[in-house]
Order: sequence, then C-alpha cells, then structure tokens
Amino acid sequence: MAMAARFAELLSGLVAPGMCWSCSGLARRGEPLCATCRASLHRLAAEPVLASGIRVWAPVAYSGAARDLVRALKFRGAIALADAMAAQIVANAPPGRPGPASAGCTLVPVPLHPRRLRSRGYNQAAAIADAIGDRAGLPVLRCLSRSGPSITQVGRDRAERRAGPAGSIDVTGEVPERVLLVDDVVTTGATLGACRDALLARGARDVAAIAFARTIGR
Repeated sequence: MAMAARFAELLSGLVAPGMCWSCSGLARRGEPLCATCRASLHRLAAEPVLASGIRVWAPVAYSGAARDLVRALKFRGAIALADAMAAQIVANAPPGRPGPASAGCTLVPVPLHPRRLRSRGYNQAAAIADAIGDRAGLPVLRCLSRSGPSITQVGRDRAERRAGPAGSIDVTGEVPERVLLVDDVVTTGATLGACRDALLARGARDVAAIAFARTIGR
C-alpha cells in the first residue's frame, strides 16, 4: 500500500497542479503547502528546549498545517514531504544545529518498530535524516533499533507517553561521540530520551535532537 501511495503521489505531480497537503487547495508546483497555509505555520524560537531531559529544537509547532504535513508523511505515504521538512529544518536552524556549525555531528534517526516498518514501508524519521544529511553535508547512521511491543503513540495519554516508548531502544554497532537524533515530531520527548540514554550507555558523549515540529509547551 505504501509503494502504491508513493507512486500515485509521483504520478499526480506530473499530470496535475500542486496540491496543498493541509487545505487541499492549489499550491505552487514542488511546494507542499499553499501560500496561506505556509504563512499560518507557527514558527518557534531559535533556542532549543528540554524535553525529558534532552535538548530539542524544531522550526515549527505541531499544529495546523505542520500537523497535516506530519500526518501525510506518516500515514498517507507522502514520503517526498521528508525533503520539504528537511529544508525547513536546515534553513531555519540556529547555530549548532544542521549546517556548518554542526560539523562533527552524526544524524541518527529515531527507529521505527520492525512491524510498523514492514507495514509502512519506510521510517519517516530516517527519510528526514537522509534529506537533512544531503542538504547539510552531515553523515547519517542507523544505529538504533526498537524491540518489544509495537504500540503507536497515537491514543496514549500523556502519562503513558512520558513513561517512554513501549518496548525498548537498542543500539546496534558503534556509536559516534556527538549525535543529533532526528524525528518528525516531538510531543513529550520520552522516546528521544530513551534513545539518548541508550546512546550514552554505549559511549556517546553529547546527544541532542532535532525534529520538524514540536508540541507547544514541551
């Protein structure tokens, strides 16, 4: 299903005008949002915040059009949106985030449970990490995996989310000293915190995180 959705997305881009992924109106070819929805994005401050003990930065709030983009990437097979999200991250990144100042960092995508990966056909965090790596000239390393129960964060209450991901985060192979974890959206930061703890336990010295969107107040 995911492959079919991506093929349909590619074909529609060849034969039809661009469509806004938020309001379904017309958008400029190659743009995921129309001008109105793009202007409605809630831009966040350049300073990172602490979420479950890890430094996190994202360019936009997880609301409105940004939430629609995340859901389209995650649930509608719109994998091309990963590059648009990466463009927002790189273009708006403060010093020390993806760009020349982040030399020496390695991008590590948050892992997807194998069962969900088989169903979806791709890991949206890895797609964003690859696109950021291409744009910012940073290496990408898939050194994390997820095991245990496959339970989506959707539908879990705040206390359950703050308790961390269902199952466990495992490290496969060596890890770099400086890591920038990559995810599509940050809510409580519990999953990122679990990833950080696993990396630190295996020798990483500095672990921070970036995402496309972040829930306000986190």
